[in-house]
Amino acid sequence: MRIVVLVSGTGSNLQAVIDAVADGTLNVTLAAVGADRPGTGGVQRAAEAGIATFEVDFRRYTDRAAWNRALTDAVAGYEPDYVVSSGFMRIVDQHFLDRFPDRYLNTHPALLPSFPGAHGVRDALAYGVKVTGCTVMIADAGVDTGPILAQAPVAVLPDDTEETLHERIKVEERRLLIETLAGLAAASPAGSADPSATVTGA
Repeated sequence: MRIVVLVSGTGSNLQAVIDAVADGTLNVTLAAVGADRPGTGGVQRAAEAGIATFEVDFRRYTDRAAWNRALTDAVAGYEPDYVVSSGFMRIVDQHFLDRFPDRYLNTHPALLPSFPGAHGVRDALAYGVKVTGCTVMIADAGVDTGPILAQAPVAVLPDDTEETLHERIKVEERRLLIETLAGLAAASPAGSADPSATVTGA
């Protein structure tokens, strides 16, 4: 199973995937890592691991649609079975989603459908829940509304801050992403499995 990973930042989730592939835990081919701007830590990690990289700099395009088309073409060139958003901070459009139908994976630091959006950890703390967690899903055109593939709970401690809670969620997020990718790869070496067949939980 071939995957392309998209990053915008340091690539901590990406590093977990790279390590899992290297030690044989995850049987996928990391075809390429792409970013929405130059100089990301994620692209640097990939290059150091000998993985192909590309950058589609958002600032170089006159509008979002043009950037989305360029990103779609760049990703498609690596013929991935799945595309993985690993801290990718840009919203892709319907053109991208149509090119990779039900094959664009995303993670979210909350137990969807609770606390969607950019501040899932902050919102969970503000609401006062005792348990939150993380979700791996198929991204669609909505805001964190796509089909859920896997979830894992994380307890909220009495003295948690947004930062301490988010760090514990990230640990589970990395584990869950690798587990989900492994399930997809096992179910469909050619990447043609029904994603709903790989739903897992912790």
